[in-house]
Amino acid sequence: MATQNNWGRHTFFMCVLFLMAAAAIAMSAIVLHRMLNDDDSDDSPTSAGTGRPVSGAEVGNPPTTPTRSTPLPDSRQGAVVDCLPRNLREPRQDVTRGECERRQCIWRIAANSRAPKCVFPDTVGYKFQTGNTNHLKISRTGPEEVYGMKVHPEVDVTVEDYGDNALRIYFRPSNTQPFEIPEEALKINRPAPATNKLYRVEVVKTPTFGIKVIRNSTGSVVFDSSLPGLTFSDQFLQISTRLPTDNVYGFGEHNHRRYRHDMNWKTWTIFTRDMAPVDEWNLYGAHPVYMNLEKKGKANMVFLKNSNAMEVTLQPSPYPAITYRTIGGVLDFYVFLGENPNHALQQYIHAIGHPAMPPYWTLGFHLLRWGYETLDRMKIINERNVNAGIPFDAQWGDIDYMYKKFDYTVDKSTFKELPEFVDQVHKEGKKFVVIVDCGIGSREDLYLEAKNNSAGYRMYEDGLEMDVFVKNSSGQVLVGKVWPEESVFPDFTNIENATKFWKKWIQYFNDTERVHIDGLWIDMNEPANFVQGSVTGCPDNHWNHPPFIPQIFEGDRDSGSLYYKTLCMDGVQHWGSHYDVHSLYGHSESIVTYNALVELNPNKRPFVMTRSSFAGTSKYAFKWLGDNGSQWRQLHWSIVGMLEFQLFGFPLIGADICGFWAQAQYEMCLRWYQLGTFYPFARNHNIYKNDGVEYARDQDPTAWNSTFTDIVRRYIRIRYKFLPYMYSQFKEAHIEATMVLRSLMFDRLNPMGLWCALDETYSASGSLYVDDGESIDSYTTGKYLELKFELKEGEHLTISVVHQGYTPPGNLSFTVIEFSGLPDMTGIDDFPQRIPPSPRTQWKKWVNLE
Repeated sequence: MATQNNWGRHTFFMCVLFLMAAAAIAMSAIVLHRMLNDDDSDDSPTSAGTGRPVSGAEVGNPPTTPTRSTPLPDSRQGAVVDCLPRNLREPRQDVTRGECERRQCIWRIAANSRAPKCVFPDTVGYKFQTGNTNHLKISRTGPEEVYGMKVHPEVDVTVEDYGDNALRIYFRPSNTQPFEIPEEALKINRPAPATNKLYRVEVVKTPTFGIKVIRNSTGSVVFDSSLPGLTFSDQFLQISTRLPTDNVYGFGEHNHRRYRHDMNWKTWTIFTRDMAPVDEWNLYGAHPVYMNLEKKGKANMVFLKNSNAMEVTLQPSPYPAITYRTIGGVLDFYVFLGENPNHALQQYIHAIGHPAMPPYWTLGFHLLRWGYETLDRMKIINERNVNAGIPFDAQWGDIDYMYKKFDYTVDKSTFKELPEFVDQVHKEGKKFVVIVDCGIGSREDLYLEAKNNSAGYRMYEDGLEMDVFVKNSSGQVLVGKVWPEESVFPDFTNIENATKFWKKWIQYFNDTERVHIDGLWIDMNEPANFVQGSVTGCPDNHWNHPPFIPQIFEGDRDSGSLYYKTLCMDGVQHWGSHYDVHSLYGHSESIVTYNALVELNPNKRPFVMTRSSFAGTSKYAFKWLGDNGSQWRQLHWSIVGMLEFQLFGFPLIGADICGFWAQAQYEMCLRWYQLGTFYPFARNHNIYKNDGVEYARDQDPTAWNSTFTDIVRRYIRIRYKFLPYMYSQFKEAHIEATMVLRSLMFDRLNPMGLWCALDETYSASGSLYVDDGESIDSYTTGKYLELKFELKEGEHLTISVVHQGYTPPGNLSFTVIEFSGLPDMTGIDDFPQRIPPSPRTQWKKWVNLE
């Protein structure tokens, strides 16, 4: 069933936390059991021969919740900085005392094997030279070289207020022009001038230079860079900062086993990478931002505006700290202070840009798999879900609809009637979304075949004529290899030119191929490449082989290749070298795709789903968690991943239900559907066949037996009962920079005994947001309806109109109003005249969800 204009049954819920809490609690015992006993095959037990899930009793009692790794005692008297961090450019070997002392560092023996043995002395770094608190110059006190590179002798430091709650701390080597992220990519929004700052700044001059940011109300030091090891060279920058507590959240994109970080000398790399999220390594996006929960409920967020490859190392209490190492750019920090976690997050989102408002239909259930291979099979799976009464709002198409995987083509032998099918999907009130990749096919024979298959197709030639593709260091178009074999890559950082190119071919797909899509799914945009750098390799220079390489995951950790499965780092783009803008590739494609869709349909909200992202991407695109595995542990990890992306500003986020890779097992898939019901973005997607090779079974809601289908149908229908409420939450995220999915730390700001949003008189309030579900800028143009609900003393409800700028369709009425944990209602005031109660309106205590 489609949801567009299907607002006939509105439901209002008082306990806002329920959306994920109920699912998470229900899943916890089984998930934890599976996690502790997980292996690569991850087979899920079923009763022999029946295919039914085992019962809770058969699974067994859950063990104690796994804890974070506990640091052993060590000899630190304070935070320390590793003098010899692991460098992937060099062969792996143990650090020796002799090498440590040759670098004039301190050798120490630590009981904790993760702690560094060789650390900087307190005097190595930079010292204060001249200036005041806002503009300073510092000079080098350590070695003149690092990894064979000159260490800059002087650095300029600027401290700027960004309103009462935030500030910028900016380091740049004097008399240099290093790469900086251009404002076209990410402009930090500046609030009104400060009038009553929450913080003060102190300059530390000895034994090494540092900046301290101190919260006025508590005296907590939220940022302190006065640790040794501060280093500035052209391709190696290092800075360490002390933390007020070890409650750290964020940094991405990675798989994290827990929302709260393991601080036991854990190192995380931030560098966009085409890598399936089946373990703890750097993945598709780059988000150098964290939240720190302080004492007394305060919180801060710190964002490093830098797009170069980097790593962060976390060290534990009693001296928690973070060390950043990046291989280019500048150190451009933004510190946001909040009275609570929500407030800190709002400061960050206000700075990088509020997330886009999703079309209403995107909150429904989505059906997809890679490897339908033919339109007939897509129809079969679509129709069997319709016939089974499974509610869903969108059918998606993966790369198998294309002719030999060429963007914006339709294979006329296997998907010839796709235009007619899409038109029928629209008649049923549903939507259709297709994938496009950034690799544009260029192999001559296959390209000619694509032109024969699709009349008027000349995407490669068009791109050459428009000079739209990424170049190599010799000025020639860089050629890699992706799905259509030899491929070239649009330079999306040339926003204006790339938008004209992308818009033209979206229009071609609509007009000539006659496929009227409702959204675009932009994939492989880290960017991914099936050869190393290019089909001719990469030159041996300091961009492709820098002196220091962070601990990226690239297949062979000892090879130290930045261009493994991506483009040569000396590739040339509009914003700069690929070395500097690699992690902005998916971000720039999101901007271009958004702009193209808006130009083609100015009155409708674009729907863009991206795999790669950066800070601020959520202004233009939505996100899913990538090609996950069909494993119990990944079911759990999906919760952590979604919570982290709320911190990154992506409220519409979800994981592929039941996992993408490998065979999904009955019980795991069923439990995943029960959890996925409460994902902000709910889609079933997995691999089936690729070039005729079968990888995994069906796992759509009708894939097993009638019992499975009945349970999944019931849960998806629960989701649809929540949609009006969820949509109101997305409006709040879009306008107020709030979260749609929250961990307890964001809602339990008071003692944990307060489980519902009721005060001591059993009173509460909330709101419901309604618009047409798809128009762009509904809120800013005032074309919406907003209702306020106030519950008095647990028995009397008042509904009032906050804003009346939209007249809903005639079938909008309140037929059932449900409450959680409250007595039956006895009265109601001020029902909005435009939405009268139905004669059948009933009060209903929320006993269960069926």
